Amino acid sequence: MSSLEKIDYRKFIAPVIVGLIIWFAAPLRPDTLSVVAWHMFAIFVATIIGLVTKPLPLGGIALLGFVATVLTGTVPVEKAIVGFGNSSIWLIVMAFFISRGFIKTGLGHRIALIFVRAFGKKTLGLSYALSAVDLIVAPGTPSNTARAGGVMYPIIKSLAQTFKSDPADGTERKIGSFLIFTEFHANMITAAMFLTAMAGNPIVQAFAGKQGVNITWMNWFLAALVPGIISLIVIPFVIYKLYPPEQKATPDAKNWATGELAAMGKITKAETMMIIGFVAALVLWITGAMTGIDATTTGFIVIAFLLVAGVLSWNDILKETGAWNTLFWFSVLVMMAGELNVLGFIPWLSHIIGSSLHGLNWFVVLIILVVAYFYSHYFFASATAHISAMYAAFLAVALAAHVPAMLAALMLGFFGNLLASTTHYSSGPAPILFGSGYVKQGDWWRLNFILGILYIIIWVGIGSLWMKLIGLW
Repeated sequence: MSSLEKIDYRKFIAPVIVGLIIWFAAPLRPDTLSVVAWHMFAIFVATIIGLVTKPLPLGGIALLGFVATVLTGTVPVEKAIVGFGNSSIWLIVMAFFISRGFIKTGLGHRIALIFVRAFGKKTLGLSYALSAVDLIVAPGTPSNTARAGGVMYPIIKSLAQTFKSDPADGTERKIGSFLIFTEFHANMITAAMFLTAMAGNPIVQAFAGKQGVNITWMNWFLAALVPGIISLIVIPFVIYKLYPPEQKATPDAKNWATGELAAMGKITKAETMMIIGFVAALVLWITGAMTGIDATTTGFIVIAFLLVAGVLSWNDILKETGAWNTLFWFSVLVMMAGELNVLGFIPWLSHIIGSSLHGLNWFVVLIILVVAYFYSHYFFASATAHISAMYAAFLAVALAAHVPAMLAALMLGFFGNLLASTTHYSSGPAPILFGSGYVKQGDWWRLNFILGILYIIIWVGIGSLWMKLIGLW
């Protein structure tokens, strides 16, 4: 006989109490806000707090939020259910399936080994090689957690142990600590460079679209290209100087990678089909403006090809729980955020915050918003939850302060990834890589604080100038 699932009901206390307090404070709301808008805000805040305290998995919390929204009459069920048809969310789902193809076929593993074999003579060069792998794989893996945990971490751990660097015997600083921490940042940078490289990015696209800003795969990529490449060059070098590995040369890395590749054998038909599908996805995403084929349709086309080619089975699709979980809880959150905008709450909030920033130069306002957005992540354990909670409101404030629309939308979108440079619980990859034991918590926080300042300088400073140069604002 099965027993009841274990649930920590204490974790419901904060979201329920805060939600009820806000709900029953409706009589104190501003006259310009309707009761329905205020109630939607109460449910949304309770849901976001539930995503942080996690009494249930994310999908379960979203379901409770959905039920509360419909049951209280805040949003009719016919309107609430429409959120499940959001094309940006289906793009995430399709890209999850593409990511499964990389892992199932072993193509991601092979690409990493090829780069290690080619560029792995020096420890710094090895870190750049691993960063290049992340860069190549990122456009087709919207789960940066899957990319870090399923593709990169096994390679780095094997490399570290090959050079006898293991936290179990106190030799983590020999090479492993440097590679682990560099991968964390490479993963974060590449997630910021592509619309399809992190699950929260299409949510940014959806939220921006609701405020009249049309973000495409190509304009996101072009805007992120220069600050992204600069970051991929500068950040590993800075880490190398601030947190140097004891072993500076890795002459055995090439032989190790060669041996691993020999064990894998020749490239398989499945890998070949995966390459064709991935290249086709990139071409269609890049040329979407010319072909008229949007990013989500491209995702469906590629998955159809991978199914027909035998790279993926329908069981692979059904068992990709991360994709279906994302579809459910993101759909609910996007619906809630959309209703907050439609019902007038976000415009009201942006007006209030914008009034406090009245008279300031728009670029100063942008810097204030980015810095506040970035450092508020110390209170979040999920980048996607942070985006869901704050992106729409911050974008509305920026637009009210006359920050150029595309600059504001994309800059906040980039920092929805870069804000992971804070804690060891900041994003999905963080607990995987930190949990390996190679980097102490004090070092993690200290180094991230320094690198966070660098990200603000590179992306807001150089990134804004680059976007101006290419005509995005």
